[in-house]
Amino acid sequence: MKRFFETIKHIFSIEELRTRILNTLLFITIFRLGSYIALPGVEPDQMNVSTQGLLGLLDTFLGGAFSKASIFALGIMPYISASIAIQLLTMALPYFQKMQKEGESGRKKLNQITRVLTIVVTLVQGTAYLNTTVPDEALLVSRSLFSISSVFVLTAGTMFCMWLGERITDKGIGNGISMLIMIGIVSRFPGAIYKEFVSRGSGGILLFTIEIVALYFVIMGAVMLTQAVRRIPIQYAKQVVGNRVMGGQRQYLPLKLNAAGVMPIIFAQALMFIPSLGASYFAEKSDFASNVATIFANYTTWQYNLLFAFLIIVFTFFYTAISVNPQQISDDMKRGGGFIPGVKPGQQTSEYISSILDRITFPGSLMLALVAILPAFASMFGVSTDFAHFFGGTSLLIMVGVVLDTLQQVESYLLMRRYEGLMKSGRVKGRTESVAI
Repeated sequence: MKRFFETIKHIFSIEELRTRILNTLLFITIFRLGSYIALPGVEPDQMNVSTQGLLGLLDTFLGGAFSKASIFALGIMPYISASIAIQLLTMALPYFQKMQKEGESGRKKLNQITRVLTIVVTLVQGTAYLNTTVPDEALLVSRSLFSISSVFVLTAGTMFCMWLGERITDKGIGNGISMLIMIGIVSRFPGAIYKEFVSRGSGGILLFTIEIVALYFVIMGAVMLTQAVRRIPIQYAKQVVGNRVMGGQRQYLPLKLNAAGVMPIIFAQALMFIPSLGASYFAEKSDFASNVATIFANYTTWQYNLLFAFLIIVFTFFYTAISVNPQQISDDMKRGGGFIPGVKPGQQTSEYISSILDRITFPGSLMLALVAILPAFASMFGVSTDFAHFFGGTSLLIMVGVVLDTLQQVESYLLMRRYEGLMKSGRVKGRTESVAI
């Protein structure tokens, strides 16, 4: 405990770090206050948004703003959608690939395109949100007036959230966009714990304690999944530069066990409503379709979880294939004078990296699928729905990843000022590591 207070003292003794932490808290407070401001012309108490499936996932990311018809009801999710679209285009189209390689000017152009696309996505998603989730009984004005005004308000709210995220990145600690998502998730954690404790009653203290212990081990498993890497040794040839001999040292190429992050779960979650939606159209004419609609409307059924896990495994391989390019890594190593001992540079290096990537991606995808379906198992054992969501899935992985990234930045400030790190042994590692090439 003494070490903990000494570390806190060291953190706030660094002026720049102290200023960044205070700025981050200020921006987060503004974001949370905005999530409680309802859209003009709507009665939030009359809202009845489903907390299952994709809508429930969005509401969790936004800290309840989605179900409250807040001015931040869409939050930064349109920006996330636009960023993913630009990232996929960068991998698929030569025009965007060229722009990405132009350095700082190219990144500025991509950021500007992302912002414009964010506005377009917000207009589309905002219109769909207002028409599908806001019932007529919740309106205090006419539907047409409410829809027109609210689309502009939602767009402004999304752009403001994006601005807050950028300010956190520039003036605060951590990645701003990820930080806002994590804060939305964490804001629901105290309420979920309280509801679970109350539901257990005075006679369920033991069960509640077991649940907390189980949650602790699940979080540790998520940390291991996030941090696990396969290190490939890289040897650099010696080079004579002037009168100095450069190179000759050995470094490592870290290939992450879960290179795809949380994206496979997000993609799979977005598709899981299709079986239930498609079967519901034929439910009145077919008993089989009615059973299918019932099965896939419940996230605790084994059929739902089997399909969910299969989609996660498929998307893990897909997203890893488009985000990690063994050929490019091989070419960069060759230009830098690096090689893998026992493997010829060029095509053989690319094939070697690809083979290792395939071998580690499969167990990584299985572990990711297991983490994703853990909330269903928690619900089967009697854990309340709100609390069960924190036993796995996208929410847990995002929280773990953002916390690790933030702690890594804090530790870097401490080490620069010659203070001890946050741990007695080892160093805090974030979700991403620079490739040693």
